[in-house]
Amino acid sequence: MLRFMSPLIAPRADPVPLSHLRSLRVTLADGARTTVHVAAHELAATRVRVARLTRPEPLATWCARTGVAEAIVGGFFVRPHGRPLGEVRTHGIARESTAFAAPWHKQRACLHVDRGVVSIAPRSAFCTAPRGDLLQAGPLLVRDGAAAVQAGEDPEGFSAGHAQFDSDISDGRYPRAAVALAGGTLLAVAVDGRAHDEAGMTLDELAATLLDLGAEQAMNLDGGGSASLVCGGLLRNLPRGQQDVVIPGGRPISTAIAFARR
Repeated sequence: MLRFMSPLIAPRADPVPLSHLRSLRVTLADGARTTVHVAAHELAATRVRVARLTRPEPLATWCARTGVAEAIVGGFFVRPHGRPLGEVRTHGIARESTAFAAPWHKQRACLHVDRGVVSIAPRSAFCTAPRGDLLQAGPLLVRDGAAAVQAGEDPEGFSAGHAQFDSDISDGRYPRAAVALAGGTLLAVAVDGRAHDEAGMTLDELAATLLDLGAEQAMNLDGGGSASLVCGGLLRNLPRGQQDVVIPGGRPISTAIAFARR
């Protein structure tokens, strides 16, 4: 059972408090603790889009260069060139990427945005060539208000297909990032980790945390040293590539989910 502790000041202090940003200290079932950063965007007042970066760069750097004040890391990528791993579409156009290995490419979760409507669902829930923006990552963490991942299970093949990744993302606690729908709100979430006082989370712990935050649908995004959340123009989490090794500004990434006021 997760126990939420008192909110903490965000690691990147902002002289102007943001009403839509919270940084929470979470205690996990075994007593380990970690920090969860949550940016809440009202869907009725927010334009959501998928961005395919022209070249890999840290999220905070890309945001500063392009004038984006609110964003979270997107999907996975292939080293060393940084090609996105998983399907990416913007404005209905399929962008260059490396497909997930079969049969998982037809199942892994997607964020889809079309004419202001945001959906999170398995790839099979959408047509072959959907309009709007689509970002495939996964696994699906919450579906219809219930956890979609359980310890020891592998419904989207992230353990079976881990050869496409640096490691098995389903095994152990790591820094994580996720996006969730909670009523009329979209939650962008980053979890710190890889430090003596920052445990990170397993996928099922992340799902439970999102449920506690009110998520009805949610999916996992790229994590580890890539987990990055920019809110109010500042990087709010502290990316680490290895235990106690901070990556200043975060790892270069290839896709992002950006948020702007309508």
